[in-house]
This record gives sequence, structure tokens and C-alpha cells, in this order.
Amino acid sequence: MTGVSTLQVEDGEADLRLDRWFKRRFPALTHGRLEKLLRTGQVRVDGKRAKSSDRVQAGQSVRVPPLKLDSVPVHKPAAPPVRPEDLAALKGWILHQDKSVIVLNKPPGLPVQGGTKSERNLDAILAAAADTFGGRPLLVHRLDRDTSGVLVLARNPNAARTLAEAFRGKAARKLYWALVAGKPERPHGLVDLPLAKRVGAAGERVVALDYEEELDLDEAGARRAKSRYRTIDNAANRVTWLALEPLTGRTHQLRVHMAALGTPILGDGKYGGSGAFLRMEGIAQQLHLHARRIRIPHPERGALDVKAPPPPHFVAALEALGLAAAAEAGADDLLDE
Repeated sequence: MTGVSTLQVEDGEADLRLDRWFKRRFPALTHGRLEKLLRTGQVRVDGKRAKSSDRVQAGQSVRVPPLKLDSVPVHKPAAPPVRPEDLAALKGWILHQDKSVIVLNKPPGLPVQGGTKSERNLDAILAAAADTFGGRPLLVHRLDRDTSGVLVLARNPNAARTLAEAFRGKAARKLYWALVAGKPERPHGLVDLPLAKRVGAAGERVVALDYEEELDLDEAGARRAKSRYRTIDNAANRVTWLALEPLTGRTHQLRVHMAALGTPILGDGKYGGSGAFLRMEGIAQQLHLHARRIRIPHPERGALDVKAPPPPHFVAALEALGLAAAAEAGADDLLDE
């Protein structure tokens, strides 16, 4: 590229980090070079300065300065094959659908987007089902691979921009259900611990930092993170059923905060170690974290308020622990407070 150009973010690139978007488009551009272009404002998204961690949305414009790269191809990886059974199952995942929005109940174990370790992912399934929806639904937020539950999709770029802004501006409120090992010291409360990413022998993981006097979050590479929790029920102090509301949207936030309380989410070996596993019949060795409810402004009118039934392994655990009879009327009320 010898001059400044403006490139549009395509539907299939929605919700990519900006640095990963550049990696797809310009594989020969080094990360260090990109960071310099971002710092000096030479790369802009919709005319505004941006960071490498910002997520792009379909229809946005990216200003790309002269890169002076030799033979830079635009890399568009081939879509992974989609299993017929996934296309068939997709219809059963739909909780809500209108001309602007689709809300799914994502099953556990399904990545939202592809990665180096997994080809099967929701984004590819949605692409293969584009004709069914009159166009490819667009991702506006994500869930971890092993987290189940409510996932909001946009059906057009305008809806995608509106919904993405609602998530960024904290207009979206999310409630999760979790089964955690042990019992929190207090039945309800607020976890206010900043989170930072650290790389070790086991790869990248998120850590919680205790607030210390004059802690410099920028220097520590950390960001503020807050999570509300409330006890729904407890099984002999061995397992507690919690309602959780993340007040910020950090990577693995709920998982790290629950581990920091000394009550890791069942099945979360990454952050809870062996203490996250309960050897008991009916308790699967899977992550017991479910995005139960979301309340978000609708792109056109009013608000969406959608609940997702928990997956089979979560239901089985509730039954095995004798918690299934707990009054669910109060299990979703955290968002109403």
C-alpha cells in the first residue's frame, strides 16, 4: 500500500480485536509496527483513535496509512466445514428473533469464534445458515467456549452498531448462574478487584490484584473489574448456587472473581485448580457457569429481556445437590434491584 486507504469491516470480521483484524488483512505487518501506528494516530476507526484491543464492528471504517510492505496479501481463511447436525440444532437455540435481533441459548463447549485449537465455532455455523436468516447474523458480544446461555446477535450493521454501543456503554445488564465450590463468607456482596493478564508456563491467564495504597493500574497492566453476587441456595456448605452480575466486562471476570473469594466455579480448573471439582454422582466435570438473563435496549424500540434455560449438565447438578426445588422466582431478581 503506497497511500492512505479506508477499508470497511466486513460482516464476518465483526467483534474481532483490531490487531487481529490487521493480522488477517495484513499478515506481514508486525505487532510492534501496528502499535506505533496506533500510538501516533495514523490508524483510526470511524475517524477516532483506537487501541489494538478494541473490537471492530461490521460497517466501521478503518483508516490505514501507507504500510510499505512487500507483497501484502489480504488473507481470508477458508471457512471451516459445518456439521449438518449443528445447522439443525441452531433452530433450537433461538430464544428470540425479530427483524433486527436474534438471541440464542449458546450450548457449552461451542466457541463463539474460531481459533487455533478449534475449527467448530458459532460464527461459522451462522455463516453457513445465512440464507435461513436473510443474511449472516453479526456478533456483538461473546461468551467463553465453556459458558452457556444468552448470546445476542444483530441482523444488520445498524443494529450491530447500536447493540455494540449498549454493551460498551453499560446499558446492557447480564445475569449469570453459577455453582461454586464451598460457601462465600457473606451471602451477597460486591467483588471489586482489578484484573490483569499474565503469561506464564501454562500460557496466558487472568489474575486478580489486591488494591494496595496508590496502586497504579496502568503500570500493573490492570483494569478495574466489579461483580455483584447473591446466594440463591446452598447444599450443606459444599456447593452454593449464585446469581452473578458483572458490572464491567473483563475477560474471565466472573471466573477469576469467584476464585478470589475462595469459591471457584465448579469445573473451572484453570482458575480453581483441583478445588473446582466435586467428585459426586450427577456432577459433570464441566464449567457450571450459565448466562441466564440479559436486559438490553432494543435497536428500534423498548428493551429486550430474555432468559435462557440452563444446559443439561447444570440441571443435573442442581438435582444431584437437591437444589432443583429452590424458588426460581428469586433466582433472576438481581437485575431488578
